[in-house]
Amino acid sequence: MKIAIFSDTHDNWVNTEKAIKYLNKHKIPLMIHCGDVCAPSTLAEMAKLYKSEIHLVKGNADNDIEEVKNQSQKHKNLKFYGHTGKLEIDNLKLVWAHEPSLAKKMAQSQKYDFIFYGHTHTPWQEKNGKTILINPGTLAGLFTKATFAIFDTQTKKARLIILEKI
Repeated sequence: MKIAIFSDTHDNWVNTEKAIKYLNKHKIPLMIHCGDVCAPSTLAEMAKLYKSEIHLVKGNADNDIEEVKNQSQKHKNLKFYGHTGKLEIDNLKLVWAHEPSLAKKMAQSQKYDFIFYGHTHTPWQEKNGKTILINPGTLAGLFTKATFAIFDTQTKKARLIILEKI
């Protein structure tokens, strides 16, 4: 299964819309968002445009959590987890968070195969024992180019997508 990994969209709707249209075109069946969508209205628009499930955690710039929860109830394809999300797909234990410190702490447990995180706005991948940590960068394009990742559960590899190249 291919999974889109987003982080730090920061209400940049032009970039978010372009990325979601790419996901829909390529039939990517699941999105994990590592936080900092920002406005709940942006999240609502994402849920309307994206044809599949969005699994979301809170970022440090996501302040209106009650409204995020309300959006999750209105849009059946939104799944909100709080500070950490967990799924098991194709026998892989996946977890995600916004803060790198939380991701690194979870990696120390060696309970997970892959950990996705955001916050730094810098694409990054590193290995900690059996666990691989992946940061897809910032979809908003703040401080660096706008990026997201496509993770393939079969190959166990993430491919960085530079938004301006799609």
